[in-house]
Amino acid sequence: MYVFPKISLRPEVENYLKESFLNEEAVSASSRQDAERKFETLLLRLSHPPSFTTVRVNTHLASVQHVRGLLLEELQKQFGGSSIPILQHPALPDVLLIPMTGPRKNIEKQQCEVIVGAQCGNAVLRGAHVYVPGIVSASKFMKAGDVISVYSDIKGKCKKGAKEFDGTKVFLGNGISELSRKDIFNGLPDLKGIGIRMTEPVYLSPSFDNVLPSYIFLQNLPSTVVAHVLDPQPGEKILDLCAAPGGKTTHIAALMQDQGEVIALDKIASKVKNLEQRASLLGLHSIRAFCFDATKALKLNVTDGVEGAPPFLPESFDRVLLDAPCSGMGQRPNMACTWTLKEVTSYQPLQRKLLNVCTSTSEESFRSPGTGVIESREPSYGCWDLNMRLLQEQCSSAPEARGSAGLQHMHNNSGRKRRASCLGPQNIPLPSASTPGEPQIGGEGMVGAGLSLEQLKQLQRFDPSAVPLQNMDTDPLGDARREDMIWLANKDCIGFFIAKFLKCQSTEEKVSRK
Repeated sequence: MYVFPKISLRPEVENYLKESFLNEEAVSASSRQDAERKFETLLLRLSHPPSFTTVRVNTHLASVQHVRGLLLEELQKQFGGSSIPILQHPALPDVLLIPMTGPRKNIEKQQCEVIVGAQCGNAVLRGAHVYVPGIVSASKFMKAGDVISVYSDIKGKCKKGAKEFDGTKVFLGNGISELSRKDIFNGLPDLKGIGIRMTEPVYLSPSFDNVLPSYIFLQNLPSTVVAHVLDPQPGEKILDLCAAPGGKTTHIAALMQDQGEVIALDKIASKVKNLEQRASLLGLHSIRAFCFDATKALKLNVTDGVEGAPPFLPESFDRVLLDAPCSGMGQRPNMACTWTLKEVTSYQPLQRKLLNVCTSTSEESFRSPGTGVIESREPSYGCWDLNMRLLQEQCSSAPEARGSAGLQHMHNNSGRKRRASCLGPQNIPLPSASTPGEPQIGGEGMVGAGLSLEQLKQLQRFDPSAVPLQNMDTDPLGDARREDMIWLANKDCIGFFIAKFLKCQSTEEKVSRK
């Protein structure tokens, strides 16, 4: 049952996506009708939240079972003693899954209303309360303690401080006002506390405001897969390009047991400061963050820069993670995007440049064993011409695909390193994978990029349209088997893709052929 309309896009953006989704290969693989149905399902699914909240445990400070016990106690407090199941993911040992209840029906709407911005509304649907900065409008006579119906202004048309709003709005549930209208709009300009405490949200999910901040980190499930795919080892030196807000950076450090060095780059100073504070809170000391433009991270002149700081010489890192800037349209819930087609496609040159920094700007970019992982939060891998063509270019240049490494140096008979110069896509095993070579969490890549079937299997693609909307109005688990719940959590998540590459041709070999 869909309780929200499909994501609102500009017509030219929706048509662009639809043309990519209904490419010749996709249509021939099934039918045009099936491809169109899948595209419409995707747009509807994007406006609804995933069925599970994903919590990553900071294993550097505490065991998963200890944190699970603490969370069970916290959830019983929040839900009046009710027992809320917390599942440990079988393939991601540091990940806990909490099912969401909803969409809940028969919530009585109140006369007193509050309108919140779209981002605030999205957070409410994932379990957050309404904070004062997110409130755009409130009814004229709203007082502290009133029962309030909360709506999301998904198109951004409501004026700040308005007393009523008749535009497009989506009902998010009811809550109790912590402040009066006068307090909110005539009070201190830096007021940032809770404005509405949600009591009857359409989607019921735990609130994690100040809950175990040193022990847990909220991430979408595909994001927790990334660091496991990268497979960092204690003592290695890792580069995380475009690292803010730091979820994957801190995950990498935790998987390395905080032994080694994780270099995190982001070009926005405030984000770098927040990342450093987050690392400190989690007790991770192997992370060094720099405010630096990642497109300039490769140093070609030995005399440039300061040692240990960006830019870096070739062969400086064991593994590299690229979370390139993208539209973020694959996030859920996402009810509206007002971007123009020009804005949506503007990321392509930047993403291409960042990929070149990781791989082909220099033929000697990274040192052995050298793993490189690329990920993106687009609605679905293959929807964007950029992702399709970038991966086609990289994969078609690879003479072979090897089993489980990425951006890896080759060795000659004497054991001396030889610098690699081209990439091969890699299968993506996870810690418990019994059949390396098959994606264990995400599905295979989407047809239409000119990739072979074998290459498509070497990607991880998380497609929100893969499962129908779940209706867990009262009992989020019922009599469902644990295996079925894990399957649902793996499928019903944000739009996302992961690609892992291996450098597979040495410079010496390339030179000898000329």
